[in-house]
Amino acid sequence: MSRVPMFGVVLLVAVGAVLLAPLPLPPASVRTSVAIARSPGAVFDYVTTPGNWPRWHPSSLAVAGATDHSLRVGEVVDEDFIVAGYQGRVRWTVVQRQVPERWAIAGKIEDGGSGKVSYRLTAVDGGTLFEREFDYARPNLLFLLADQLRVRRQVTAESAEALRRLKAVLEGLAPAPRMAGPDRRAAAAVPAS
Repeated sequence: MSRVPMFGVVLLVAVGAVLLAPLPLPPASVRTSVAIARSPGAVFDYVTTPGNWPRWHPSSLAVAGATDHSLRVGEVVDEDFIVAGYQGRVRWTVVQRQVPERWAIAGKIEDGGSGKVSYRLTAVDGGTLFEREFDYARPNLLFLLADQLRVRRQVTAESAEALRRLKAVLEGLAPAPRMAGPDRRAAAAVPAS
């Protein structure tokens, strides 16, 4: 049985420390948009009501807390999620609300990560241009590498799918999936345009 040279152990520890060291890296940002044939008010009310999130966003598994109405600044909701293969729980706090143009939430993940989701809604001929921006922290070089290799691509695909589903649900092209379990209570009805 051979012994690993001390130099190799030290090098391995040093590389690990560099990869995992907290760094002030800028957040990653994923922007998606879709035109929806509904009024900005109808879209705003639907997307800012957390009970609706599992109906249209593939990453949203369940929500708890203030879930049955369009959230106001300072209100909080917990969400169980799976993003790019990572499953966790985040506590979202509403940090901006301008009905029906803008809404934003800042989140803290139980294991220490963070993110921000912002919505911008603009009235356009025939409905609403809905723009969603998801900013997420990249706390170290290891996560930065994973983000470049896999995470960003998956987050972008999940975000695009979410907006495709949102459009289908709000335009009545697809029924909202039936939710099961106590955290997936019936969501508020889609308001008329």
